[in-house]
Amino acid sequence: MVASVVPSSQRLIDRMLAPVDWDRCDLFVEYGPGVGTFTREILRRMKPDAMLVAIDPNRDFISFLSRDIRDPRFKPVEGSAADVENIVRDHGYDHADYVVSGLPFSTLPDGVGDEIGAATGRVIRDGGSFLVYQFSPKVLDYIAPHFEEIERGFEWANVPPATLFWATRRRG
Repeated sequence: MVASVVPSSQRLIDRMLAPVDWDRCDLFVEYGPGVGTFTREILRRMKPDAMLVAIDPNRDFISFLSRDIRDPRFKPVEGSAADVENIVRDHGYDHADYVVSGLPFSTLPDGVGDEIGAATGRVIRDGGSFLVYQFSPKVLDYIAPHFEEIERGFEWANVPPATLFWATRRRG
């Protein structure tokens, strides 16, 4: 049900979230929050009037997070990351500032990774970023066509070690 049986390390979380301009973040979206390891840290860093929308197709994870995290800025949504544009609009926004994902793109059904990459590219504001941590570099096939700038890193202090991507929109 999750990409890894061990929660993401604090070092991985800190590196993934390092580029975020928290003062300019009104809407943060998380794909596949699982049990909320990133969720809690994002909420801790967010400004008081920002919102975090967490999207997961697994009803059990959404139910758990809804019970466990009592923060009015947190909106758990049962659904698909491919529907992010509608989900963002349903919450009163035109775009997201940042999206973070640990979804296992290399194991998604055919076409789903492409749909998520395209939808994410459309929903992120100019200057915003798609923050992706993976155990395979396959995600580049899905995000490269939709982002003008992609930085890459690697985090050994995680089980398993993870490849990191920061894909930023630069619409001109």
